[in-house]
Amino acid sequence: MIAPWDDWDHVLKVDPDKSLVDGETFDDVMETGTDAIEVGGTLDVTAEKMERVIDACREHDVPLYQEPSNPAVVVENDALDGYLVPVVMNAGDPFWITGAHKEWARIAELDWERTATEAYIVLNPEASVAEYTDADCDLDADDVAAYATVAERMFGQDVVYVEYSGMLGDPDVVGAAHDALEDATLFYGGGIHDYDDAYEMGERADTIVVGDLLHDEGVDAVRETVEGVRDAHD
Repeated sequence: MIAPWDDWDHVLKVDPDKSLVDGETFDDVMETGTDAIEVGGTLDVTAEKMERVIDACREHDVPLYQEPSNPAVVVENDALDGYLVPVVMNAGDPFWITGAHKEWARIAELDWERTATEAYIVLNPEASVAEYTDADCDLDADDVAAYATVAERMFGQDVVYVEYSGMLGDPDVVGAAHDALEDATLFYGGGIHDYDDAYEMGERADTIVVGDLLHDEGVDAVRETVEGVRDAHD
């Protein structure tokens, strides 16, 4: 069975707690050429903020997913194609490996047909997600490759996500994670600002994730990254 993300080159992550660049709209966002939209963020995110972004994106033919940071912000909305739920493999706090997920399953009736997990490997110690999950970011390429293998082979993850949120990562580390995988899709996110960054990481990852760029520089900058990763995959 082919998963939707098997054919994604580019994902645009929209943080519901952040504004768009002045003069830009969600209609503009949905026309960047990205393969999918993830609505999610780490800090100061609420279900109401999530709902606002989802509703603004619902009229467009771009796959739309929620990436909930905790069970309290999960929304049920028929505009969503599904939920991509982080499991932080190198979290120091086990709550972010299974605890948050247990709470979600306990308090809600999950739509399992539309719910998948992403095996995060968090590598920027300065990032909010690293502090939030107490992640062990002191990892070399062999460590990251081993985590990727564990995620795919022991935990059965279809998506492995190497996350350097806030900085451009080490291409050798990303490449090592990719080489360790047999069938899982490798997402890469962090510090992609232009065509060249997208091309470089696109040579090593199956899918790049761009987020802060949208809020900081706008849709034209995002379009450049779409072109960069697609050229890398041609």
